[in-house]
Amino acid sequence: MKSAILTVLLSTTALVGTSIAQAQVPIRNLQRNPGISISGVIRSVVGNDFVLDDGTGQIIVDAGPRWYHQLNLTPGERVTVVGKYDDEDFDAYTITRNGGEVIKIRDAGGPPPWAGGRGRRGR
Repeated sequence: MKSAILTVLLSTTALVGTSIAQAQVPIRNLQRNPGISISGVIRSVVGNDFVLDDGTGQIIVDAGPRWYHQLNLTPGERVTVVGKYDDEDFDAYTITRNGGEVIKIRDAGGPPPWAGGRGRRGR
């Protein structure tokens, strides 16, 4: 089976200023490190989850539950997502639309604000 390659930017911007390193990593080898940036075209959307395709591979991006916030992303839209690879999908911290709009999903540290269900809605 061919190994799908996903181009990722290992961004340490949030940790050390503006340092960014670029590397190609097979999707199956994505590490559970915060601050990875991936870019591509949205192929399909279900709730706030979507399939991101960079031309070398695809991955499901988890942007939190729809009851917490509604993102209204559309197939064909080009985005950059900063987050971490976790449990066969990519947990989003921020999503930057092609026009520059940045959507904050959650902070990198600690549990997401929606952990514990609707009763913990922190917005």
